Amino acid sequence: MVGKSQIKYIRSLQLKKHRKATGLFVAEGVKLVNELLAEGYDPRFLYTTTPEVLPPNPPPFEVVKEADLIRMSGLKSPNKVLAVFPIPQTQVLKEEGWMLALDGVKDPGNLGTIIRLCDWFGFSQLICSEDTVDCYNPKVLQATMGSIARVKVVYVDLPEFLSASGKPIFGAYMEGKDVQKTQWPETGILVMGNEAHGISEEAGNHIRSKVSVPQFGKISAESLNVATATAILLHELRRDSPN
Repeated sequence: MVGKSQIKYIRSLQLKKHRKATGLFVAEGVKLVNELLAEGYDPRFLYTTTPEVLPPNPPPFEVVKEADLIRMSGLKSPNKVLAVFPIPQTQVLKEEGWMLALDGVKDPGNLGTIIRLCDWFGFSQLICSEDTVDCYNPKVLQATMGSIARVKVVYVDLPEFLSASGKPIFGAYMEGKDVQKTQWPETGILVMGNEAHGISEEAGNHIRSKVSVPQFGKISAESLNVATATAILLHELRRDSPN
């Protein structure tokens, strides 16, 4: 049986300030936890109501009652497994090939989906401005569907990073050039902006090529969801520059 103090401790990790103070994050659900285990993440704590859903030869775990899992969980419907993992050490940027950067993306679902897109389109890392939502936010983790295990998320001073990079820098704008008419070089950085305000002026000062997704509908939508736009742009980018 899990004690009240342990339950309170695990629940506290739903908040960024406690994740930052402890260096730990909570992962919930069979797929997410098993993907992290498969990539070598070593859990500090591992709880399950159903041991058979864990992979062969799992690390030490504790079988708990469903009621205890519910009390530990941040989900409306807990899913059999909950683990507490150390947050990986600060990631080292690999400036090779194409890179994707996010400027002030706030919605956890959007960030989680974009991490999944990075996994799908072969981006092993994702650059985020310091004001982008925390990638270990529980809602982000759920939206990644396990891709967080394979995509390294690195937080940087984005304008400074862009200024120091020697790569061609592209940015997504409503008034940008039609992506279907864009010639992508072999390497570069694609910047996606905030859901409401787009790319900040500070980051935008370093962008030399603006691209956009063409609109075909007669009724003018305000804009595309940032995750949807990212999916379209990454598809076009990879079609022209697969490496």
